[in-house]
Amino acid sequence: MKTLGSAAFFSVHALILAGIVALAAPQHAEATNHAMGSGTQTMSDMADGEVRKVDKDAKKITLRHGELKQLDMPPMTMVFQVNDPALLEKVKAGDKVKFRAQNSGGTMVVTDIEVIK
Repeated sequence: MKTLGSAAFFSVHALILAGIVALAAPQHAEATNHAMGSGTQTMSDMADGEVRKVDKDAKKITLRHGELKQLDMPPMTMVFQVNDPALLEKVKAGDKVKFRAQNSGGTMVVTDIEVIK
């Protein structure tokens, strides 16, 4: 039985590894695009909500919201963080809104919000 030299052995394994990475990469990219958004989001991608409280000092907003399909969450009232405090300047308690949120390391964060007129 013939054995491969060390260079040939590593070449074969490198090709196998490259094939595995190539197969996994599109799935990872698709999952990332789904989680982070594709950049082509519209108002229809946003969840419905009502502002209950705005806490500018703590950078938090309390929203009563409908189902958040992308986060697999049922309708409820909850407190969200905001990364951009300017988002809180757009809204006040009682406003009906459309918003996007994401799970950022276990913290629910509003990433976009618009008042419905």
